[in-house]
Amino acid sequence: MGRSYKTEAVVLRSFRLGEADRVLHIYTLERGRIGAVAKGIRKTKSRFGARLEPLSHVELMLHQGSSELQTVTGVELVRSHHESREQQYRLGVGLLGAEAMLRLFTEQETNPHAFQALTRFLDLLDDLEPLPSRTSLDPLALSFQLKLLWLSGYLPHLTSCAECGTESETLVGYSAKACGAVCSNCAAGGSLALSPAGIVGIEALLARPLAEARDAGLAERSTRDALTVITAAYEYFGNFRLRTLRSA
Repeated sequence: MGRSYKTEAVVLRSFRLGEADRVLHIYTLERGRIGAVAKGIRKTKSRFGARLEPLSHVELMLHQGSSELQTVTGVELVRSHHESREQQYRLGVGLLGAEAMLRLFTEQETNPHAFQALTRFLDLLDDLEPLPSRTSLDPLALSFQLKLLWLSGYLPHLTSCAECGTESETLVGYSAKACGAVCSNCAAGGSLALSPAGIVGIEALLARPLAEARDAGLAERSTRDALTVITAAYEYFGNFRLRTLRSA
């Protein structure tokens, strides 16, 4: 027997289904990630209108039947995040965050901290001033992804060598296998080069709230090192690469 429930949710991605419907990948406060279908949403007189665009923060009424896809039966906007979708730089940062959320949190399992991080990220995105660098190097994008790695259990260890445990040697690389930074003695086994400034930058992004990510004052080398660690963690622990990074 099917049942209905109400939950806050963020639309992470959507794609067409048939003539008038859309399939939504959403992250909910109540049940984590789920798939849902919004029937008739592409019709001119759809009662859902534009309220289910990607990055929208909404309150949904969902019906769970026998299908894997739940059905959207009602929607109210919490925040549209129209400002983020209409500006190319903000949209690029937003889609990076949305895909990271999709790939790291794949189960129907509630995680209120992850949901709170996601909605905070989107709130900050609306006022984000574009930088001359690539969107993938934006401190907000990097900080959000590092926090998602932490929440999903893949936080990189940076305070001592993740391989041998020494605290007296300079850390010069990152090993996904060891799940952290490594010293020169342990870096020979295929680790990625990591500068001391990069390690400090990653620590700063992890320690600061999302709202203060840009206040860390990271140089480009530090942001590139942070991105290197993030992408290496994705590939090793999740066996994936973010498609949005290819154009960011």
